Amino acid sequence: MNSGNSAPTNATQTKERLYAQLAMSLGRTSRAISQTADLCEQLQVELNAMRIFSGLDAAKFMTIAAQLNPAGEVDEAVEEGK
Repeated sequence: MNSGNSAPTNATQTKERLYAQLAMSLGRTSRAISQTADLCEQLQVELNAMRIFSGLDAAKFMTIAAQLNPAGEVDEAVEEGK
């Protein structure tokens, strides 16, 4: 039997090497997940900004359309189209 002072066996070295590889892989995975979470948070902020800006642009468009086409002209154009 192996005593506590004997040199590590080939199987032990292989096991330790595989555990080291697993630890490195888990570290990379953890960093990737953290980066993905940061990117998702940034995407959420940017999507919110896009929602706000698209709402503002729509309001500007409707305001300009209302100024260029007074209510009477719009009604006449609709009736002519019938």
